This record gives sequence, structure tokens and C-alpha cells, in this order.
Amino acid sequence: MKRRRTKTTRTSTGASRSSRSAAVRSPKRRSSPAQTEPAPKRWWRRGGSKIHRHGLFAAHDIPKGTLVIEYVGHRLTKAQGWDRAVSWQEKAHGTSKGAVYVFELNKRYDIDGNVPWNVARHINHSCEPNCEPEIKRGHIWIVALRDIAAGDELTYDYGYDFDLWDEHPCRCGTASCLGYIVGKQHRWRLRRLLEKKKLLKKRPLAA
Repeated sequence: MKRRRTKTTRTSTGASRSSRSAAVRSPKRRSSPAQTEPAPKRWWRRGGSKIHRHGLFAAHDIPKGTLVIEYVGHRLTKAQGWDRAVSWQEKAHGTSKGAVYVFELNKRYDIDGNVPWNVARHINHSCEPNCEPEIKRGHIWIVALRDIAAGDELTYDYGYDFDLWDEHPCRCGTASCLGYIVGKQHRWRLRRLLEKKKLLKKRPLAA
């Protein structure tokens, strides 16, 4: 499957369910080599995550709306993207290790982010994310949804479809988390199903 987004979407092997999207801005260049522009600030750093081993964290205070990092990879046709996602899903079936790397770029192409140079693939899912993917001029960007303090882990909603929900446990630990990764628009269905199955975890009341 693919990871899904509204403006931008992502598919998954764990993402092989069906999801997608995201975007870019080109830097200005000066004609004179003596007036070179300073290197752009790197907003992120890698580190150990409580959500899933590795993650990306804010290296500085990040203002709302900042293009934090680009999600890059191989460009695939829709057919190629779907085949790759299905293949990953079949390999991961029953392991709870389904990887989600395929993003929908536009109506014709997807991006397979399962490549070593795509650092953005380490960003973890959260049911209460501080970032979201957006497509800008043919590029997929991870954009800050709100002001993010230095040191906070960067997250976004993977937006998985409802099918195969039980193969994608969520460990984000937020107040609204139901224990599984599904897109926000599907969580009411998941909550109802978990309540019916008596699987909804009771959270302790705040003091």
C-alpha cells in the first residue's frame, strides 16, 4: 500500500494498503560567485526514538509552515508503485514490520522512498503529528504543522487505510492513539471495532 495524505500521500507495504502524496521550492542563485548564498539550515537531526528505534528530531526551533525535509526516492509509474507496495506487503504479512515508503506524487507517478539517501523515511507516525507531507512543484516536502521546539521528534500521520489495520501497531503514545496506525478519517471506525472486540486499551485518568 501506499502511505496516504490529503495534500500529499504515502503508500505502504505496511503501506501497501492504499495511500499517497507531497512537494518543493527552488533556491535563488546569484550570478556572481563572490556573492554565494549561505548553506540552508538543516532543521533535523537523527536520533533514537521511543516510537520506533530511529527517528528524526528538530535540530532547532522550527516555525510553523517550514519545509523541514524533502522526501526523495525513485520515481515509479502507478503500476510499478502498486506492484512494489503489494510485494512489500506480502513479505511483511503477519510480522508487524510492514515498511511504508511509497508516496503518491501525482496522477501518473509515485515516489519509492526506500533508498539510503532518503533520510525522511526515518520520520515516524503519530496520531497527533507535528508535521505533514505536502506536494510542492513536483516535490514531496515534510512541512511543520505548528511551531516545533528543538529536540522534539518529527512525526506525521501515515494515513493508512482501514484494511489490515491490525498489522500496523502504533506506539506514538499520544492521548488519541488507539494502538494501531490508520488515517485520521478511519479512526472512528477503528474505535468502534475495538470497542466491539473489547480490545480498546483503557488509559489512566490524568491526575
